[in-house]
Amino acid sequence: MPRLPIVSQKEIIRVLQKAGFEYAPKRGKGSHAAFVKMDKDKTRLVIVPDRKEIPKGTLLAILDQAGLTKEEFVKMLKG
Repeated sequence: MPRLPIVSQKEIIRVLQKAGFEYAPKRGKGSHAAFVKMDKDKTRLVIVPDRKEIPKGTLLAILDQAGLTKEEFVKMLKG
């Protein structure tokens, strides 16, 4: 299992967009950005804080919200 790298909001947003998420301007508040994706029978909403370094626990929560595994995230981050 790959180790999760330290990433910024911009890097997470890039991966989410590769995974098919779209910016949801009316959902994000303050320094947070919201992204939404229709996934089969449900809508996935992911909130990403505006930070240069996202804490590991926060990143894991974002991956859970997005329905991505650590492996998928690292692969899209590198690719």
